[in-house]
This record gives sequence, C-alpha cells and structure tokens, in this order.
Amino acid sequence: MSVGNKMLWGGLGWVLGGPIGAIIGYTLAGMASPVYSKGYQSRVYPQTKPGDFIVSLLVLFGAVMKADNQLLKSELDYVKQFLSKQFSRNQVQDFMTLFKDIVKQDFSLRDVCRQIVRSMDHPSRLELIHILFGLSKADGHVHRDEVKVIKTIARYLNINENDFNSIEAMFFRDSFSDYIILEVDNSASDHEVKKAYRKMATKYHPDKVSHLGEDLKHLAEEKFKTVNEAYQNIKKERGMN
Repeated sequence: MSVGNKMLWGGLGWVLGGPIGAIIGYTLAGMASPVYSKGYQSRVYPQTKPGDFIVSLLVLFGAVMKADNQLLKSELDYVKQFLSKQFSRNQVQDFMTLFKDIVKQDFSLRDVCRQIVRSMDHPSRLELIHILFGLSKADGHVHRDEVKVIKTIARYLNINENDFNSIEAMFFRDSFSDYIILEVDNSASDHEVKKAYRKMATKYHPDKVSHLGEDLKHLAEEKFKTVNEAYQNIKKERGMN
C-alpha cells in the first residue's frame, strides 16, 4: 500500500459507512489494506475531516457532471486541478481513480445527501455548493440541468433558498447580484444593508471551515472576498460611508 493510499484512506471517517461507503466500496477494496478497511463502519467523527469532505465532494461532482448526459474534458480537468491544489501527485491519482469509479455508478442522491447532513456542519455544506458551481462553470457554459441538480443537492443538504441564491449570484452576475449575495432586497435601507453584510460576513468567514484544512479554507476565502466586494459595490453605488 503506497504512502498516498495510506494518507487517503487512513484519514477518512464517517464517509466509509452508509451510502457513500457503498459507492466507494469497490475502489476501497482494491486500494486499501485491512488495517484501514476493517471495522470502518463503526468509526464516527464529531466534525468533518478533510478526507470526508473531499470524498463527499467527488460523489456530488459526479452527480453534477452527469446532469447533462456528458462528461466533458474541461470538467475532468477542473476536478484534477482542484485536487492538485490540495494533495500530492500520488494522492491526486488515488482520488481520480476513485472518481472514475464513482461516475460509472448510479446512486441515490437523496440518500448520499442525508448522510452528509448527519455528519457535516452547515458551513462545510455551504462550501460544497460553492465548489459545485465552480465545476459547473468550468467549461465557460453553465448547463441549466447542472444548476437544477445543484439546487436539488442544496435542498437535500438543508441549504435554504436564500443561501443557494447567494452562492449562485457569485457566479452569475447582473445588476442585482450584489444584493442577492448579501441576501437583502435592493430596496433595503443603508442600515439594513450594513446589517446584512455583517450577517453574511459572519456566515461565510473562512474560519468556519478551518477544520477542513488550510487549502480548503483558502477556497472559502474567495467566497468571503466576494461578499466584501458586493458590499463595497453597493456602498459605492449608494454613496454610503
């Protein structure tokens, strides 16, 4: 068993049980040694681990990529590049092997999301949705069927409509995007806008997902930066102090 495999499988917790565990079972059997696979279903962690997050994300990546009935090279490249920012070359190869098995399988998206909800905190689930939109836009064109699947995933993950619309507006900009990102109406008072900004800055603060690791925290900083930019745009538009 390679060092890369040990790091990949040794750090996983709750994902190795339930429907996600069943989805990756074939690959696990071929890659993991008994010391990591024996008794894995009884392991429970109170907080999401980086490995749990990544494997859950790969399962959801597969669902979004298959939404338009085609697997594009640009989307596969996005997945590989995303992994390359987080892991070593050997680990990326391990994850891509896993991912190629995942996309070949049919699975219950609702059951997968229910497992995620039981074991993953809300800020981590928001980050899942943010990254899925990044995948959808990887080829420069967001297919409406992909957005439909992401919205279904968000609903299954107990992400409310305002939060979903806020994240979606970070990728589809128009004259109302800044307000949608802050989850406030464009007729809101300056005081209400400031209050909304403080609320969203707290909700999307990178420290909320620090338990996912520094690299994933860096991705959360992009979402946080977009919230700040939206607020600055509104301030400039209104001449707010």
